[in-house]
Amino acid sequence: MVDYHAANNQHSAGGAQTYMEQENDWDRDLLLDPAWEKQQRKTFTAWCNSHLRKAGTQIENIEEDFRDGLKLMLLLEVISGERLPKPERGKMRVHKINNVNKALDFIASKGVKLVSIGAEEIVDGNAKMTLGMIWTIILRFAIQDISVEETSAKEGLLLWCQRKTAPYKNVNVQNFHISWKDGLAFNALIHRHRPELIDYDKLRKDDPVTNLNNAFEVAEKYLDIPKMLDAEDIVNTARPDEKAIMTYVSSFYHAFSGAQKAETAANRICKVLAVNQENEHLMEDYEKLASDLLEWIRRTIPWLENRAPEKTMAEMQQKLEDFRDYRRVHKPPKVQEKCQLEINFNTLQTKLRLSNRPAFMPSEGRMVSDINGAWHALEGAEKGYEEWLLNEIRRLERLDHLAEKFRQKAAIHESWTDGKEAMLTQKDYETASLSEVKALLRKHEAFESDLAAHQDRVEQIAAIAQELNELDYYDSPSVNARCQNICQQWDVLGSLTQSRKESLERTEKQLESIDELYLEYAKRAAPFNNWIEGAMEDLQDMFIVHNIEEIQGLITAHEQFKSTLPEANKERKAIQDIQAEVQKIAQYNGIKLSGTNPYTTITPESIDSKWEQAQLLVPQRDQALQEELSKQQSNDHLRRKFATQANIVGPWIQTKMEEIGRISIEMNGTLEDQLTNLREYEQSIIDYKPNIDQLEGDHQLIQEALIFDNKYTAYTMEHLRVGWEQLLTTIARTINEIENQILTRDAKGISQEQLHEYRASFNHFDKDHSGALMAEEFKACLISLGYDVENDKQVGAGDAEFARIMGIVDPNNSGAVTFQAFIDFMSRETTDTDTADQVIASFKILAGDKNFITAEELRRELPPDQAEYCIARMAPYTGPDGAPGALDYMSFSTALYGESDL
Repeated sequence: MVDYHAANNQHSAGGAQTYMEQENDWDRDLLLDPAWEKQQRKTFTAWCNSHLRKAGTQIENIEEDFRDGLKLMLLLEVISGERLPKPERGKMRVHKINNVNKALDFIASKGVKLVSIGAEEIVDGNAKMTLGMIWTIILRFAIQDISVEETSAKEGLLLWCQRKTAPYKNVNVQNFHISWKDGLAFNALIHRHRPELIDYDKLRKDDPVTNLNNAFEVAEKYLDIPKMLDAEDIVNTARPDEKAIMTYVSSFYHAFSGAQKAETAANRICKVLAVNQENEHLMEDYEKLASDLLEWIRRTIPWLENRAPEKTMAEMQQKLEDFRDYRRVHKPPKVQEKCQLEINFNTLQTKLRLSNRPAFMPSEGRMVSDINGAWHALEGAEKGYEEWLLNEIRRLERLDHLAEKFRQKAAIHESWTDGKEAMLTQKDYETASLSEVKALLRKHEAFESDLAAHQDRVEQIAAIAQELNELDYYDSPSVNARCQNICQQWDVLGSLTQSRKESLERTEKQLESIDELYLEYAKRAAPFNNWIEGAMEDLQDMFIVHNIEEIQGLITAHEQFKSTLPEANKERKAIQDIQAEVQKIAQYNGIKLSGTNPYTTITPESIDSKWEQAQLLVPQRDQALQEELSKQQSNDHLRRKFATQANIVGPWIQTKMEEIGRISIEMNGTLEDQLTNLREYEQSIIDYKPNIDQLEGDHQLIQEALIFDNKYTAYTMEHLRVGWEQLLTTIARTINEIENQILTRDAKGISQEQLHEYRASFNHFDKDHSGALMAEEFKACLISLGYDVENDKQVGAGDAEFARIMGIVDPNNSGAVTFQAFIDFMSRETTDTDTADQVIASFKILAGDKNFITAEELRRELPPDQAEYCIARMAPYTGPDGAPGALDYMSFSTALYGESDL
């Protein structure tokens, strides 16, 4: 006995091959059932004769008439349309075996495994083996090529029957045995395609023999389908033979396949065109949204890069308020637009990959990377603008303080110098007595002491003017002019002082007496007067602080100053006592005083007046310092309030970012469940937005209070804003990834279990939880799923195969494979997709096998919008066999898949 184990090497789809292998292992012992054997013998004989009559012959006894192999070879030539080797015409057993072997070899060449069927058994008339061989031929040439919605063979034929009989009452096709016993299913199939042949409403379920005979007779008379079954055999058998029913039903399928092919072709074209129209709409939406966003960025960046300074604090405060309005009102919608743009781009690319279309390339300058680059430039300009605003405000605040201080000191100095030139240029010593000259000399010495004390003030005025110039104060010319006048006047005073001193020293030799008490008074009154004036100046001096420590330092210094007042009061009383002593001595000795101290212009009354003024200024200074302390305490409260909330929000954002990372790796359940959970998780994040808004309000109060630092937290509002935006973008991208996985699953027919398996394998090898696999990790993952990339017989072929796969999943050579790319690859390897050749074949069916198609044919076969879509885009057909109005559907079909320009 010869066994045939031919390899499945041609003309066999994956699903059909699986079914053929299952049928080759059928339980041949079932043929021992006489009822089934009878049904198969009759059905198979009729089926063979339906083909043999085309060659002008037939068989009577199926196991006897195929013994010499001649009619068996003829049957195979008829049903395959191919020529077999020339048969041997001898009558000997060896000739018959050779002919049968030629037939069996031909069957094996078509990818069919003939297990335990040998030529000797056929030649010997073994009915069991002969029926098995004929069933194998029927499977291969009549049933295997049946395909309905990507199913094959038995499942496809059953689905076709269910679809066609679904509208009919009392018909429920679930199998190929008892579902056909009452004959209604056969009548329903005929009525569905040829309603004029059968009055279905007159059929009764309780009369199966009549129903069956009616269907068999109509099929034989009008559909050229021979009667392969007996109604009585089917009705009287508990379970009719499945193979006999399948054989007979397959004849109906082939009889009506022409209409089915046209319907399938139209559906395929509609599907392809609908995908193309939707993708074009998404591309247009992307281009418009990208253009609008880039135009907004282009208009905004020059505004943020404008560094034209303002002269006053109010003008700079208005600029800061405009910037805050931009942050609160104008930017947030654009952040959402940018996020939506990225989501739309990823969704479009996924749909293009799933529909086997080329990737979408946006117009020049509108790539996602271009938008990200423009956005990065916007944020850089924004950050620089905010820093510049705050620095400008600090600078103007410092300038205002320095300018006021300059004016105060200049006014005090100018007041002090008023009349000094006239005093130093008078010639009073020429007519004075010796005592008066000595008095003038002492007075001049006191003036020199006062002059030296004012030297510091002049230097301070010059230093302040220099600082105002360095800080680019807008009124620097007037400051410089005033400072120059003061310095020039100071030089003149110095020169005049020196000249008068020399004159008095020359006259001193002529003087002999001096009033020591007046001299002592003048010497002590002058520094005290300078001290009291300095104290009054300090008490009225403006101050600026930024924190509690600085104001507390000023309060401490003020308290130290107040602690010196008792000692200063003693000095004041001592000076007054000197004057009192002068009056006492003059009265005692009867000396008539001129009424003024010849050595100084500082009178006791002026000292008392200034002392009283200083006493009034002290509590005023106390009050000003306490008010500033309250202000700094309020500022410190604002810092603490912001820091408390920021120290909660910052870690919360970080925690949520980490949770999203874990969720994207550890998600369980169906993709729809994962999508629902992620959207609920996204909503919980959005519900947290009031905390961010509260923090923005606190931050605004801080900026309005001109607070520039916060030691209680490391978080700034800018960091929290960036973190919040990244959090919203990350969850949106994770949701988009699941949506794309759903699109992949639905488009490619991947089961939920396969997706779980792919996710589990991907996560297992994603050791660092980065969401991407390195090359070696990806190779290990493929091997774990049973994908052979190493054990290739040819040396180096494994590396070449893996390099080919990496070129698919990582076209940019980044070295990493994302989960979406992994899913796309696995779905591409395990499922079928529409191709340009399939679309061309579909158009050819609609065109009646012509190489061109007309507008009239398109409008007749396709929905109106898709028919017009094709007519508008198809080029005129230029072939020699063309006709007026002919359209080229071949170039149109290749253009749909990016193989040429549409």
